[in-house]
Amino acid sequence: MAFSVIYSPVFLEHRPENYHPENPGRLLRAIKALQRLGLWKPIEPSPVPEEELLTVHTEDYVELVRERSIKFSYLDPDTYVSPGTWEASLLAFGASRTAVEMALKRKGLYLALVRPPGHHAGRSGRAFNAPTLGFCIFNNAAYAAKVAEELTGKVLVIDFDAHHGNGTQEIFWNDNKVVHVDLHERDIYPWSGYEYEVGGNGAEGTKINLPMPHYARDDDYIYAWNEIVLPILAQFKPKLVVISAGFDGFLGENLTTLRLSELFFAYAGSTLSRYPLAVVFEGGYSVGLDKGLPAFIRGYLSGEIREVPVSPSYEALRTVARVKEIHSEWWEF
Repeated sequence: MAFSVIYSPVFLEHRPENYHPENPGRLLRAIKALQRLGLWKPIEPSPVPEEELLTVHTEDYVELVRERSIKFSYLDPDTYVSPGTWEASLLAFGASRTAVEMALKRKGLYLALVRPPGHHAGRSGRAFNAPTLGFCIFNNAAYAAKVAEELTGKVLVIDFDAHHGNGTQEIFWNDNKVVHVDLHERDIYPWSGYEYEVGGNGAEGTKINLPMPHYARDDDYIYAWNEIVLPILAQFKPKLVVISAGFDGFLGENLTTLRLSELFFAYAGSTLSRYPLAVVFEGGYSVGLDKGLPAFIRGYLSGEIREVPVSPSYEALRTVARVKEIHSEWWEF
């Protein structure tokens, strides 16, 4: 099974002046995990032309980021820009495009190991009334999905970051060719991604949210994955899957209450092994990068789908039942 990482040291140049959880050390930690797997042979991306940013964002928002990143400043209390942000952002879009093109050329997993992250960035910045951009600048995964949609006619996006990909959902809200499945913790930032958010006019049923209970474990996530994600994959039959890959739901990450382990990430990877993947890096700040990221890649490359017996919580059972009830109009479960 083919595997490549698309990476540039320029991604380290988007950097805070003082401590911030979203910092260059995240990538260095991910690189060490990949080196331990013996999978560190990075491909250098090329930056996209600036106008490519406008495929997913408004001109006003793009100009705001360009102007603010001349020097270090904050777009909001969570989200900074620095003199390295602009170049890193253009390269991150380039890496996301390359991941899609390589995945379509030769089936495998192609990891765009990029910063700054993107899935909270909507068309003109904050999406669905989110209080902040949540560390994100431009939406790399949405751009990857746009590229895949252009090349194949449709695309499936799966986001398993601990936080809802509100920017991605907003960008594709009215697009029925982009199916977006999002598993995340309920009732935390950005306070969106509820079961009833199903897509805009003409695109109903293409936005599938699984707001998982606080303290959800592998059993809960694997149950939701088997009951919702895999049936949608089988029915939609995408030529390529874009993954918004966040590992901040790993036990010990401490930004949320989720308690996931290698088991879920390896299982998710293995069940996706029949599909070409363009994987775009999102959240993950500590142990999730050490353990969750390599587990997902190992699972995919092994291709071994093992049945995992699960005992989901009552809250997880209720969430999945609600999603099935709402989406039974468009999908068979």
